[in-house]
Amino acid sequence: MGDAMHIGMVGLGRMGGNMAERLRSAGIEVTGYDVNPATSEVTSLAELVAALPAPRRVVWVMVPAGAPTEDALHELAGLLDEGDVVVEGGNSHFEADRTNAAAFAERGVGYVDVGVSGGIWGRDNGYGLMAGGAAEDIALLMPVFDALRPDGPREEGFVHAGPVGAGHYAKMVHNGIEYGLMQAYAEGYQLLEARDDLITDVGAVFAAWQRGTVVRSWLLDLMVNAVKDDPGLDDISGWVDDSGEGRWTILEAIENAVPVPVISAALFARFSSRQPNSPAMRAVAALRQQFGGHATRPAAGDSAADE
Repeated sequence: MGDAMHIGMVGLGRMGGNMAERLRSAGIEVTGYDVNPATSEVTSLAELVAALPAPRRVVWVMVPAGAPTEDALHELAGLLDEGDVVVEGGNSHFEADRTNAAAFAERGVGYVDVGVSGGIWGRDNGYGLMAGGAAEDIALLMPVFDALRPDGPREEGFVHAGPVGAGHYAKMVHNGIEYGLMQAYAEGYQLLEARDDLITDVGAVFAAWQRGTVVRSWLLDLMVNAVKDDPGLDDISGWVDDSGEGRWTILEAIENAVPVPVISAALFARFSSRQPNSPAMRAVAALRQQFGGHATRPAAGDSAADE
């Protein structure tokens, strides 16, 4: 592939675009394709592949999981040749990797799945990378991985987790843990805020935890930033979406009889966030009234009847 490595990047959105810039800053040449012609450097995937030096062309797919990823991989399967390698860097399910890898193997094309963590900060700070695939394909891609990962020891920002599927499996578990961590910080925030007679500055308390405590983390740093920008978090809705990886984590836990009560509770809390007038909570209130005579509140817009 010559002295300067040259790869194709499919998807130039918030992740793919920043990753391409980080690669370029490390001396790796990148040709990018995006469905948005305003950001794309070529007009098609065929033109992207043609722009890459053979043999052993490398194409990194960094588009949303599901149909966009599957469509890109299907088209690339007809364009790449024996010895080439495709990298699937989205948040796809690990079982899909095995199916996709088998299809590419029929053409002699290598397949590597990579879980990528780092978000919008990755361009400057580097990305945590979890890779699955054959050893020879991982070796070919090491200059790319080294350019993308954070500075410091390789093992602190990169892992060859195992065969195809291992990278996305590791990222799935990573995201499940992330669900639990975020929920714990969120509940702590609400509890501190509830005692405004004692806690006069919730943001300052979180900031004090950033050094010397056992709960310090990058997520805590981000929480401090969020509260600093919007002290009461009044400018943001309580709706919390989920990418699907928390659900996959719990399904895997069920299949393997591994208890994951924290991750499960965090996912269910996200579901609760989408129910401003939760039927379940209304049922709890009704039951409390039935067995204990506890007071209830009328639904919004209803008038309370005197009895």
